[in-house]
Amino acid sequence: MDSSNEPMPQSPAPMETHGDRDAGAGNLGSAGTEQQLASTRGTAIRDFFLWCAIPVAIVVLLRIFVFGMYVIPSRSMENTIMPGDRVITTKLSPRPVALKRGDIVVFKDPSNWLASEETTYHSDYLIKRLIGMPGDTVECEGAGQPVKINGVAIDESAYVKPGDQPSTFPFKVTVSEGHVFVMGDNRSNSADSRFHLNDAQHGQVPIRDIAGVAFARYWPLNRISWLSNYSDVFANVPDAG
Repeated sequence: MDSSNEPMPQSPAPMETHGDRDAGAGNLGSAGTEQQLASTRGTAIRDFFLWCAIPVAIVVLLRIFVFGMYVIPSRSMENTIMPGDRVITTKLSPRPVALKRGDIVVFKDPSNWLASEETTYHSDYLIKRLIGMPGDTVECEGAGQPVKINGVAIDESAYVKPGDQPSTFPFKVTVSEGHVFVMGDNRSNSADSRFHLNDAQHGQVPIRDIAGVAFARYWPLNRISWLSNYSDVFANVPDAG
């Protein structure tokens, strides 16, 4: 019989070993672990921006564009604000929020006023209370007499340092357009607008030089408080004619 016509025997199919199965399972497990790690890293980055980076960015932007922080360099605002106190101001005033009589304003030194102030801390800014708006006539007849604005006397006992007089000497000034008239609460120790009537700005502060309005004291901790503009003191003052 011709053996060439007989069918050729077939080789048996290769058998999958336990090792092969284990290797495949190992590869799948490794890929799953990497995916989990990537997902965890993504969640951590997202949480960081959500809970850390974004709030910090908001605080920085508020600090730059909305709020200012200043140390008080002199005694001119005692007892409302003491030397070394730190205050927060809103930069929204004078624009877009309008200034008001009684506001406590922080401003750039207009005509070397700091040379007349007894300063404890170095600063390029001063802080005083806004008394006269543009067009107002601010005056006082001197010792024992009240300050008058547009002919109306105001009672400043709510903020002037106890024992101080509104002014120990007479003065009268009409505030120029684009300027304000300021005075310290510690009248006997404040080289304010009254003392600079003969300087380049005639004792008045250009509104453009106002850095902000102080509304709170945040340091020292035992003196944290809001700062008032005592709007009721000026309630009966008429607008400039």
